[in-house]
Amino acid sequence: MKTQLEELISKISSGCMLPEEVAKIADEAAQAYADPQAFLAANPDINYDESFPIPLGEWVVIGSLPETVLFQADSYDALFQQIVDSFGPQVSFVLKPKQLVKVEPLKALNRIQVQLGSLSPETKGYVLVDLSEPLDDELQAVLVYSTDLERVMALAVEVGIYAAPSYEALKAAQAEQ
Repeated sequence: MKTQLEELISKISSGCMLPEEVAKIADEAAQAYADPQAFLAANPDINYDESFPIPLGEWVVIGSLPETVLFQADSYDALFQQIVDSFGPQVSFVLKPKQLVKVEPLKALNRIQVQLGSLSPETKGYVLVDLSEPLDDELQAVLVYSTDLERVMALAVEVGIYAAPSYEALKAAQAEQ
């Protein structure tokens, strides 16, 4: 499992994390998956309990991702602001977070996805991907290179962490209502 976790974390971090950081998180998460009680006993500072809706290993992965990788917010404008901030001032975005304030969620996500799809031509852009179960925020997502999306989805299934392209997931959810 450690190998799959390492590859998954590496792909969802899109080069924002050093290989040593990725390996450390994967190692800790694999230990937490394998023996949650032993992991908690060895790490008494961990603030996790069984009431959380995700397994300890998944919680270790999500909790260890830096804010330049895991975006969490209660609104799409705030989520997009975090994404813009993660790229820094050297990357200019046509879409501005304030343009998403009064826009319905599906349209906001579509606009975000169109903007992200135009970045990084060598990887065919980015896809915003919902990751895991949000604990404190309404929205929780990562950016994945379009060229890595299929592999990220397969790895997420292998390790048991929920992942879905944000736009498609919301579109499907609204179609079911």
